[in-house]
Amino acid sequence: MYEMKNLKALGKIGAAAPAAMEAYRKFDEAALADGAIPKKYKELIALAVAMTTQCPYCLEVHRKHALAAGATEAELAEAIFVAAALRAGAAVTHGTHVVTE
Repeated sequence: MYEMKNLKALGKIGAAAPAAMEAYRKFDEAALADGAIPKKYKELIALAVAMTTQCPYCLEVHRKHALAAGATEAELAEAIFVAAALRAGAAVTHGTHVVTE
């Protein structure tokens, strides 16, 4: 089901809603551009977020972009564990809703 070739359908989606697609592309480009946070770190953030949302397309795209921006394997590994820590932390803190006082 999740194959990178499916991303070719983005053109069809964009053709059906061109204004929205163009706005999205501009937003995405601006959000991930070099700024106060360098592009490499933004791509590592995007990769960690993609791990928590479990989007296989985002994982592949942002892995490639992070590496192209100069990220190392060690940085990718640390981003993995940041994502894991946040997911685990969310489970623990949500546990406060099920215990009684």
